[in-house]
Amino acid sequence: MEKRSKFSFFSSSSPKSLPSSPHSFTSPASPLHQVFTQSTMDEAIERAEAIIKKWDPNTPSFTKIVSLFNHSRKEAKEFIKCARDLRKTMHFLVSQDSQSPKLALAQTLMQIAMTRLEKEFFQILSSNRDKLDPESVSGQSSTSTNSEFEDDYDEDDDDEMKKANESITKVEKASAVVMSDLKAIAECMISCGYGKECVKIYKRIRKSIVDEGLSLLGIEAYKGSRLHRTDWVTLDHMIKNWIKAAKIGVTTLFRGEKLLCDHVFSASNSTRESCFYEIANEAATNLFKFPEFVAKEKKSHERIFSLMDLQAAISDLWQDIEMIFHYDSVSGVKSQALMSLQKLKVSIHNALTDFESTVHKDSTKALTPGGGIHKLTRSTMSFISSLSEHSSVLSEILADHPLPRNTRLLESYVIMLEEEEHNHALSVHFAWLILVLLCKLDTKAEHYKDVSLSYLFIANNLHFIIETVRSSDHLRHLLGEDWITKHDDKLSAYVANYEISAWSYVYMSLPEEPTELSPEEAKIYFRRFHSAFEEAYMKQSPRVVPDAKLRDELKVSIAKKLVTEYREFYGKYLPMLGQERNIEMLVRFKPDNLENYISDLFHGTPILASSSVSSSSSTSWMSLGRVSS
Repeated sequence: MEKRSKFSFFSSSSPKSLPSSPHSFTSPASPLHQVFTQSTMDEAIERAEAIIKKWDPNTPSFTKIVSLFNHSRKEAKEFIKCARDLRKTMHFLVSQDSQSPKLALAQTLMQIAMTRLEKEFFQILSSNRDKLDPESVSGQSSTSTNSEFEDDYDEDDDDEMKKANESITKVEKASAVVMSDLKAIAECMISCGYGKECVKIYKRIRKSIVDEGLSLLGIEAYKGSRLHRTDWVTLDHMIKNWIKAAKIGVTTLFRGEKLLCDHVFSASNSTRESCFYEIANEAATNLFKFPEFVAKEKKSHERIFSLMDLQAAISDLWQDIEMIFHYDSVSGVKSQALMSLQKLKVSIHNALTDFESTVHKDSTKALTPGGGIHKLTRSTMSFISSLSEHSSVLSEILADHPLPRNTRLLESYVIMLEEEEHNHALSVHFAWLILVLLCKLDTKAEHYKDVSLSYLFIANNLHFIIETVRSSDHLRHLLGEDWITKHDDKLSAYVANYEISAWSYVYMSLPEEPTELSPEEAKIYFRRFHSAFEEAYMKQSPRVVPDAKLRDELKVSIAKKLVTEYREFYGKYLPMLGQERNIEMLVRFKPDNLENYISDLFHGTPILASSSVSSSSSTSWMSLGRVSS
């Protein structure tokens, strides 16, 4: 502490120019001057001189190396009281005789007292970091609001503190004592006009602690140029670490620091705001620059999830940010956090647009074998399903960027979804993304030369899309049951079209209406049916339906139409041909064999032409090979 001039405690003899204090003083005509007599003034100086000189840090006694507050809290309390009384005495002396020798003595004693308290303040702050950690401080925010060194301290207050202490841990009790000491010293020094020295120490020590805490959490001084050169794997790791660190930094580190500032400097609003600004502003602003830098980086749509995680992290912390950084001096922290949120929103929307464009422009021409599920369907629906898990983030962004109703297809989706009670903009956008995929799949289906295979391809992929929506709680909630029902109807139509295009020739190979046929006519129909079935079977055997339920439903539907009619025809006309030679060459399929053949379909196992139906139903069955259903 710099040595002050003889009367530096006062800037003038006017009471109005005296340092501000939590304990205001009255004018010379007040009761203070009636009570403060010459004798009480002398007693106050004597008491102060005795204890202050005892603890003079510049004397060679043991008190030079021993902490007053650690040595005797009772004596520390007395020291603080004497310093306060000395301040009152100096006020009285100034009002009576500004040239009094006793005023010079009081000033000297005040200088010694403040030097001792400055040393104590530094020692307490630097040696009790474990007791002033954010969690301990947060625990004391509601139990240590008053200093036990205040003038109105009495036995009742002591009893109340003891009762309060019974409900907290030993660590919290120790923290409460340290915070109480710091507050008592700060109030005394500020009221005596030595707040500048006190605040300077506090800012320096606590800022280093905050900076160190953030460093241990992995937070560094972020620069956009460095992040621009960082590969995505490393950047993604930094994002995950930042989300964890930001939560701890805001809810624990900065919150605890704010509470400690408010507690220690509760007597002065301007002081605690100034301290918190110096300690937290730079570090907190740097913390929230990171998401902005990340948002500015060029990224493909696959990285949208990291951006949404950052967006969600800041949004979740926003209430704490507003509460902790409510001072005007630290409003820049809130502004930086808002800027990062805005940049992230823009980047997320751009990523969504990029995703839609990627699906729309997909140019892969490789056909999926057997009409199975296209890799674009799998990747797109996986992406959309993951997107739906971030509905809270996307809803706000998409509300600001509604899709234009410029197509009949989109308009029909909008009308459908308006009937459901959902987040409308979000639901429409998800429906639109799936519609873009379906349109692309429709284009890809045109590349198949066989019409029936095109229908099966669309059916397989549409079924996969519907089941993805149905199995995702988020997507199902967003799109609604009506969406699922309507697309189930579309799926049924595609399946029916496949059946017609793939098997209608076989259906028509039998007589359409019940009629009496001659043996020769019956033989013609048997040959025609066998030829049609064999051709259709060979053609459809490489086809695949990956979903077991859909596969079984399709086989049952085909068998119901085909086997039922053939069984009736077989039972009616086979006896008519009983005298025919080589009957097994003419009637190569029994109804039961037919069911077995159909049950082997849609596993994607092609049957070679050389393995065609042989002369008997049994040898035909063996040559075609049995594929487990």
